[in-house]
Amino acid sequence: MELSFEQLKSMVVFAQVIEQGNFSAAAKHLGLSRAVVSYHVKKLETQLGVRLLNRSTRALALTEEGRLYYQRCRAIALEASAAQRQIENLKQEPEGLLKITCPVNVGLQLVVPALDKFKKTYQKIQLDVLLTDEVSNIVREGIDFAIRGAPLVDSDLQATHLATLNTYLCASSEYLDQHGWPRAVEDLAQHQWVLYKPAPKLLEFSREGRSYSITVKGDVATNNAAARTAFVEGGHGLGRIPVYDAKPKMETGRLKRLMPDFDFAPIDVYGVFSLGAANSKKLRLLIDYLKQHFETLDDQVL
Repeated sequence: MELSFEQLKSMVVFAQVIEQGNFSAAAKHLGLSRAVVSYHVKKLETQLGVRLLNRSTRALALTEEGRLYYQRCRAIALEASAAQRQIENLKQEPEGLLKITCPVNVGLQLVVPALDKFKKTYQKIQLDVLLTDEVSNIVREGIDFAIRGAPLVDSDLQATHLATLNTYLCASSEYLDQHGWPRAVEDLAQHQWVLYKPAPKLLEFSREGRSYSITVKGDVATNNAAARTAFVEGGHGLGRIPVYDAKPKMETGRLKRLMPDFDFAPIDVYGVFSLGAANSKKLRLLIDYLKQHFETLDDQVL
């Protein structure tokens, strides 16, 4: 049986239902109504004579036939996207939308200034920038490029290293006046810390080739890097702060650097994108631009 254009459309819709997790999210992503999405899936099941999804009030689950069929539908959708990008890449001036997600603090401090210059250079490229400390599902949410401060763990994605951000151990004068300066490694475990929840409580650092580690504790915890710096500045404990955030506050005296002869673990920044987006011209331009931008920043910033 030959495939009709309508059936090809239904296959793409079905692939989006699985990737987005439900009919409503797929409808929003595709710009269709939920009823139209449901119609396409039911029509496929009727044409194929098999059930593709087991439906409940709370969730969708692929049947074995649905799982096999989804793989083919996903391949067709990826090929269609690749064809679109290939045509896009033939254009002399890149254009189209880039949807980008990034942690809030590094976004405001380093990435948004770079994107400002990028947009002025490539004026036909549209930017949709989502700043959040939550880890987004870039396939499900239709994100082209995610900036993350951790190595890649999802095998369906691709990552590229953008920069290495050095960190300083810091505290406020107010805190140090009350609790004293840590002078030795064993002192650090006795101090209060502002806990950054995405990071492990085991702090690792080194000096002259020798490695150390301590378990940190504290009464204040946050999932936001800017809030961590603010709490450290407010005198609530010690904190490992990226240099780009710490240095301006050190220059004004609001933060003091502790134990400068020790090296605290840097933060490696990665750009993450789907395998299907790897050949997008506008995405490659963005990656190259960000790498060059980070390379030109002063060493004291990174």
